[in-house]
Order: sequence, then C-alpha cells, then structure tokens
Amino acid sequence: MLFGDWSFAPEAERAIAAVRDPANFHWSILTLFALVLITYCNEIKEKNFKAVACAAMLYSIHWLYEIANAVICHFTGYALWTVSPESTSFILLIGVSAELSLMFSVAGFTCKLLPEDKNKKILGINNRWLFGIGFAAFCSIFEIFLAWTPAFIWVYPWWGALLVFITTYIPFFVGAYLVYDLPPKKQWTAVGTLVCINILLLAVLIPLGI
Repeated sequence: MLFGDWSFAPEAERAIAAVRDPANFHWSILTLFALVLITYCNEIKEKNFKAVACAAMLYSIHWLYEIANAVICHFTGYALWTVSPESTSFILLIGVSAELSLMFSVAGFTCKLLPEDKNKKILGINNRWLFGIGFAAFCSIFEIFLAWTPAFIWVYPWWGALLVFITTYIPFFVGAYLVYDLPPKKQWTAVGTLVCINILLLAVLIPLGI
C-alpha cells in the first residue's frame, strides 16, 4: 500500500481512544528498554559521545514529529500515521507505540557506519547526505509494509511513502548526521534545546488531550 485509505478510519478512531491506556501492557517493553540502556551505556563507556549525541538528536527529532502528528490528529480528527492498539503494549502518542519509540531511540547509531571524513563524496554526493537519504529510503520502503499490516495506519489518501521519505525520514537522518559532526558544545546545545522544546510541548499539550 503506497497511500492511505479512508476505510481504515474506524481503526484509527479506536487507536485514538487507546492512547496511554495500559490495558495491553506487556513485560517485553522492559526488556527492550534494558537493551536500549545497554546500548547507550556501551557507547558512553567507549567515550563515543558523537554517536550518543547523534542518536539523541534523531530521537528528539522523532518526538517533535510525533507531537506534531498528535496535534494534527487533535484538530483534524485523524493523524497522518497511527499505531493500532492491538499491535502494541502501550501507545505513547497516537502515532507512536512504546516499542516503536525505543527503536527510534537507537536508530541514530547508524552514524557508526559513516566515513570518518565528513567531506568525502560517494557517487558525487556528500556522504552524510547520501547515507541519510539511503536510510530514509529504507525506512520509507519498510513503512509501506507496515501500512499494509493491521499494525500501522495511514488514513489520508494523499499521505504515503513518498511524503514520508521527503518530509519525515530525510530530516530524521540528515539532521542527526549533521549534528554528529558539530563540535561537542554545539552538539549538546542542539540536542538539549530540542529536548527542552519537546518536554515543554508535552507538558502543555498532554493535559489538553493530545
């Protein structure tokens, strides 16, 4: 399925009602969370702070997008993407399950595949942009499969893989990879600023029903 489908609207409405409902809680979340912690601990122990900053940046961008998606749902009735309540142990916001969010928390460690030389070109393209676009394309194609399953819902007929690729995943990966090359102080200023924005938005919007 390349684009959304209004026939999934009833499932999307059930998902809205299930946001932050603990009825489906499963212990597997704790195992996944522990694995994420181990990943970060290993990188910190190895003093690979550039990779940690990159991963934290991608995760922060992810949360900004999820907040925006929840706001769209609140004001229009449907989100651009929605997770099914039957597919997850816990829905954090309308478009993100606990399991999905934990995956994005480590996705930025793909930066470990980047060449050391930030200016190196591959096929005539700067490697940061090439890798970012490549991973964005992979995630967008995989999301076609997810939208084909009952676990992930695209409702709007105009929303699909191409827009996901351009508007979502390219900013995720390219933004994180560009932060990877910043001096440490600027890295953590960028990450810290976005984290604070996300926390402030969540603190204001969740009590309002987002």
